Amino acid sequence: MGDYWADFSELFSQYNVIAAFLTTLELSGLAAVGSLVIGTVIAVMRVSPVPSMRAAGAFYVNTIRNTPLTLIIVFCSLGLFYTMGLSLADRESPTFLDDNNLRLAVLGLSVYHAAFVAEALRSGVNTVPTGQAEAARSIGLGFGQAMRIVILPQAFRGAIAPLGNALIALIKNTTVASAIGVAEASALMKTMIEFRPDVIFAVFLLFALGFVIIVLPTGVLITWASRRLAVQR
Repeated sequence: MGDYWADFSELFSQYNVIAAFLTTLELSGLAAVGSLVIGTVIAVMRVSPVPSMRAAGAFYVNTIRNTPLTLIIVFCSLGLFYTMGLSLADRESPTFLDDNNLRLAVLGLSVYHAAFVAEALRSGVNTVPTGQAEAARSIGLGFGQAMRIVILPQAFRGAIAPLGNALIALIKNTTVASAIGVAEASALMKTMIEFRPDVIFAVFLLFALGFVIIVLPTGVLITWASRRLAVQR
């Protein structure tokens, strides 16, 4: 055990492990917000009374959910940036490539996980009794008003557990961002394995512990929130 502590200490002094995990957290936080916004719009489309809106929402979910995340992330870099010239950062900035790659990765993660967020929210909408939607319509509320005022607040509370599962999956999937050069945790792990193969078990253990430290409290918080905020019917 003493040898592992010595290896950990050496790795910490040689590489900026904390900065890599902070980048992972930044990716997770920004992509969580992005996927929640996009996913909410898609979920509303999925339960819309307009057939074309429902069809468009179903097409998005079925297409994105069955597309590999790596393909989406690489498309954001090679397709949107290198081919179409879309940049999400200031080209004059000395950190342009790093910033642009990070934001493109956030975009890809948001688009991908929005499909899962939409389905989680749709399951939450299904927990709201039909009578509440009918009551909203009877007092003159339109579809958008009924969703915003009556249905979505209850749907979010009913979907906390599946939304939490989507968040945990998102945190772990940030490792794919290394495919376009984002310096998050898994990218640093690959560098360590390449240059320090003599302590490879310590490297694996270090990053496994890092992700457990991030994911485990998230799961505990989600479990607490789902019990605390569950709608009693």
